[in-house]
Amino acid sequence: MKKWKLSIIMLIALSMVLAACGQSNDKEDSSGDSKEGSETSLYDQVKEEGELLVGTEGTYPPFTFHDESGELTGFDVEIAREVAKRLGVEAKFQETQWDAMFEGLNSKRFDMIANQVGIREDRQEKYDFSKPYIESSAVVVVSKDNKDVTSFEDIKGLTSAQSLTSNYRDIAEKNGAEIQGVEGLSQSIQLLEQGRVDVTVNDKISILDYLKKQPNANVKIAAEAEDAGQSGLMFRKGNDKLVEEVNKALEEMKEDGTYREISEKWFGEDVSPK
Repeated sequence: MKKWKLSIIMLIALSMVLAACGQSNDKEDSSGDSKEGSETSLYDQVKEEGELLVGTEGTYPPFTFHDESGELTGFDVEIAREVAKRLGVEAKFQETQWDAMFEGLNSKRFDMIANQVGIREDRQEKYDFSKPYIESSAVVVVSKDNKDVTSFEDIKGLTSAQSLTSNYRDIAEKNGAEIQGVEGLSQSIQLLEQGRVDVTVNDKISILDYLKKQPNANVKIAAEAEDAGQSGLMFRKGNDKLVEEVNKALEEMKEDGTYREISEKWFGEDVSPK
């Protein structure tokens, strides 16, 4: 009798162990399914709600800024609007300062960033990017009467006005400049003209656009980097379906000439990656 009872107890115990293992496997499978589901859920949500929430600065001409009527416009804004249109939804822009933009994406305030975000390895570890949609080189900008700075090496020890999380801050720092934090290009130029900083490192296209609109600005391009940087639309990790559909939209825009039309409107030439 005792042996029989012992056998029953052992069978019950074995059943409990097997059940626990089954539950553990179910949880792991569920977690995997959940991860797979999360890859498409944002895209499904965007389609269902009919809106693509786009983070952008709104103070960075000619990419994202407000025109004289106060309307948000710019190259990146038009690219994002066209992408959203091809997804069958409407782009809704959430404006924020550059230094807070990544956190806004992390906290799900928006689904995508369209703001000339450079594609870098450290960012790719944390975020997903679309295929590059524009490329431009970095330049050093100084006051017109500055004859000492003619290369990136010359900015060593000088004060450079930079957005603290931008690619150009990294370039300035790498070349030995002391960094003065600013909120955007306009403030960089303002500090430079006031003599409060020595240089700023920024995007060539942005500087050319600024000088085109402000021909009397007391600044000039002193040096240009040989290599060009590429930018992409940026997403939280794990939203593969949305990234895939955005890439399809960008490719279609290039094939049917829409991209070139937008590019020539803002820059007079095709600025797509070569």
